Amino acid sequence: MLYAILCYNDENEVSRWTEEEDAACMERLGAVQAGMSARGKLGPVVRLWNTDEARTLKKSSGDPVIVDGPFAETKEQFLGFYVADCDSMDEAMEFAKQLAVANPGTGSYEIRPLRYFGDNKLASA
Repeated sequence: MLYAILCYNDENEVSRWTEEEDAACMERLGAVQAGMSARGKLGPVVRLWNTDEARTLKKSSGDPVIVDGPFAETKEQFLGFYVADCDSMDEAMEFAKQLAVANPGTGSYEIRPLRYFGDNKLASA
């Protein structure tokens, strides 16, 4: 089964990392990713731009409204995600625990089973 592992952290804290601190974190995360990848269980890994680069489209009874940034005001922001092919929620949780150890500071990981919606697939470039 496919699982999304959603990564949340304080983007202000992450943005204060030096290039060296950021590179060290990415190296540690890469080591965790390598294990899943070697077993053919790792799908897309995505790091999102900061929320000041985001736009939100709000649905309403009329025309949709577009606003700058994310709509929710929270202490943690959605900073990225993994798609992993795991045999169980326990395996997905173990992968998330390894990511948490590799990633310094506070934050959280939300683990959710995925379902395909339709038959659309992105084509490789």
